[in-house]
Amino acid sequence: MNLAECREEIDRIDRQIVELYQKRMDVCVDVALDKIKTGKKILDADREKQKLDAISAMVEDDFKRHGAVELFTQIMASSRKFQYRIMEEHGVTGRLPFIGLDDLDIENATVVYQGTEGAYSEQAMHRYFGENVKSFHVGTFRDAMLTIAEGNADFGVLPIENSSAGIVSENYDLLLNFENYIVAEQIIDIDHCLLGLECAKESDIKEVYSHEQALMQCSEYLDSLRGAARISFPNTALAAKKVVEDKDKSKAAIASRKAAETYGLKILKESINYSSRNSTRFIIVTNQKVYLKNAKKISICIELPHVSGALYQALSNFIYNDLNMNRIESRPIPDRPWEYRFFIDFDGNLSDGAVKNALTGIREQARNMKIFGNY
Repeated sequence: MNLAECREEIDRIDRQIVELYQKRMDVCVDVALDKIKTGKKILDADREKQKLDAISAMVEDDFKRHGAVELFTQIMASSRKFQYRIMEEHGVTGRLPFIGLDDLDIENATVVYQGTEGAYSEQAMHRYFGENVKSFHVGTFRDAMLTIAEGNADFGVLPIENSSAGIVSENYDLLLNFENYIVAEQIIDIDHCLLGLECAKESDIKEVYSHEQALMQCSEYLDSLRGAARISFPNTALAAKKVVEDKDKSKAAIASRKAAETYGLKILKESINYSSRNSTRFIIVTNQKVYLKNAKKISICIELPHVSGALYQALSNFIYNDLNMNRIESRPIPDRPWEYRFFIDFDGNLSDGAVKNALTGIREQARNMKIFGNY
């Protein structure tokens, strides 16, 4: 056959494939209804493996065998997602254990943040809750999460991601370790300054203190301070406080203008972060499983079987349900070398049917899944 004849034959075969695919999916309606009646799970991993082994045995050529297995893997995946949709239509997917609220009670709230007066977390808190909010601070991110978990504060404010330096990995891990949930976020611009004693000059500086993220965000400027040691500190404002307490003109801190005002330090150099559009995203967390009814973003964490295609299969639930995934991060799983947890943000609301379908599908395929919040 010439090329035109080949294409015509392929079109004819493709029409047959589409017709058979639709017939197969029609049968899946009855499969789903039977599973609803009997209470069986949609995902039957043993049955799928048997099916793929049978498909593989039907094909002699190695290349074609691999292609056939891949094709039927996708067909069965689309079948599962179609069955989840039917379950949702029949109201048997269950209700997610989160309560939708019209508003958060922020007027009467007590809020905790990590650091001290003048910290960027304090600025984020005031931006979201207002200047007159009842608040207090603690020394570490873990202390903040523990305070919320124990009910000694209604909300907490924690940094989760910087536009230049990336994620605050410790807080991702803490979201897993505590039953606290994200209910809002606040993004603030970050404008780092080099702060020193009133008698100090840039040329005097031998040690620079700040949070490790701030040190990374100002790395280009710090390179120009030849010989100055970079010393990580729990918080930018605490670093400023240390400079005041040590009374040593060779020491400086990277912190905000607000911190300079709070602790009476001199700004030795303004705007030293290498990105002029530097910003940090803070999360607002509480110990209640609640979300605002107009929330538009969902954060989850999943652990997947350590097998080929597991991540692709999980993420395909977003594709089939027409949901936009806007970020994914991986973190190593302790004591399981070269295995990872995946932290995912995607657009949606927990009351949406498409979201419920996607989360049901992911939960079936994942070893573990936790919803961090809808906000």
